[in-house]
Amino acid sequence: MTIGRRHPEPAPGSGSGVSIGGNNTAPIQNVTGDHISHIRQSASTQSTTDIETVRSLLASFRSDVERHAATLPHAEALRAMADTVDSSLATPSVQQPTVLRQIAQTLPALVVGTVVQQGGEALAQAVGALLS
Repeated sequence: MTIGRRHPEPAPGSGSGVSIGGNNTAPIQNVTGDHISHIRQSASTQSTTDIETVRSLLASFRSDVERHAATLPHAEALRAMADTVDSSLATPSVQQPTVLRQIAQTLPALVVGTVVQQGGEALAQAVGALLS
């Protein structure tokens, strides 16, 4: 006596790649159902950032840092970085690219998980794009 009906599993390699239960052995597919394999990602890094964009982001970042200074663990370091970016943009020097590159690399780590994360990351990306 059969108590329940068992539905056969779909054949491997067919279906949408989404399973409610059982082994999901279907290949990965994109939205149109084409099989995906040997995919490489790339992005164009054409710089469209100018000094005025960086200055605008810098002013916004400074405002955010001042507004939330009491809750920021590295407020003094963030202020110093903002001052360095500002002075580097005002008076270009031979050391400017190195200093700005270091700030672009360091700033995201200092703002991660803080209320100024978005502005800090935007500033770091703009500074990095300005140098490229």
